[in-house]
Amino acid sequence: MAAVEQREIEANGLRFETLLGGPDGGEAVILLHGYPQSGEAWRDTVKWLATNGYRGIAPSLRGYSPGANPPDASDYRMPELVADVLGIASALRVDRFHLVGHDWGGALAWVIAGNHGDRVLSLTVVSTPHPLALAEALRRPAQALRSSYMSFFRIGRVPEAMLSFGNFASQGLGARVSGQPRDAWRRDREHLRRVGLHGPLNWYRGATRGIRPQRVSVPTLYIWGRHDPFIGRRAAERTENFVSGEYTFVELNAGHWIAERNAEQLQRLLGEHLEAHHAPAPAPPTTPEAAPAAAAPATADPPPKAARKRPRKPRQPKRKPDAESDAEPAGGAAG
Repeated sequence: MAAVEQREIEANGLRFETLLGGPDGGEAVILLHGYPQSGEAWRDTVKWLATNGYRGIAPSLRGYSPGANPPDASDYRMPELVADVLGIASALRVDRFHLVGHDWGGALAWVIAGNHGDRVLSLTVVSTPHPLALAEALRRPAQALRSSYMSFFRIGRVPEAMLSFGNFASQGLGARVSGQPRDAWRRDREHLRRVGLHGPLNWYRGATRGIRPQRVSVPTLYIWGRHDPFIGRRAAERTENFVSGEYTFVELNAGHWIAERNAEQLQRLLGEHLEAHHAPAPAPPTTPEAAPAAAAPATADPPPKAARKRPRKPRQPKRKPDAESDAEPAGGAAG
């Protein structure tokens, strides 16, 4: 596997701890984590991307990096979170990129792709439905119950005290009950010891402010686990209504923590999606020597017409249930 380094990237007035792997000239893939994780959640995926010639970029987002941890919930409005990601890309001299997100990182990815599609080559979202699909589903009791923990997380200071008590015992219980592997939780707990819970919880208090989710026109892959305790079927299936571009929906026999429990499946699906949506090749430069050749004599046969490619039609949503996936138990209070 290729080597992965961690660097601090300055963007939007803050400093983000960021995992980087792969050649500088490779197509960039930016990976956005969710709660209560960090860029480390994508380390294995960054290694895999680098091995396959891509440039993996996985920042620890606002609230999760010591140098990007403002205290006020108002600092976590969605426009600021979007500006962070675009700023990181620009700081690394990345104009267009593939975008991958999970959990809150998935919600952020939907907004970026919908509002800044000119920067996004392709979108892959794991677990998180389109925000407008989730808003529709929240009108039903089933999804409202699945998302009820969010109301508690929005209370000021109390969740920090309760969830961090006893070396994050209750936060760890929620993570484990919801199916997160033990080693992954231990990794995330070490990170939370460094940065605390205030910044991560501020996403629940601020990220829904200023949100302007739009329909997404870039090629999109949405992966959902049917045993996800936080996201029900209605929100997952209605996501296609908010994607106008090429769209593929994959349902796995999995839970919420797909990157950890279903890494091989995720990498295979992501690899197929990236391979199908490479950046267009740059146009060849026009040279002075080529100009005379364009003026053909009047008696010459007319040149053949340039081939015209029809735009790729949106694929029908696909479901690829995989019986070998690990089914995860429902429940928990982290997501």
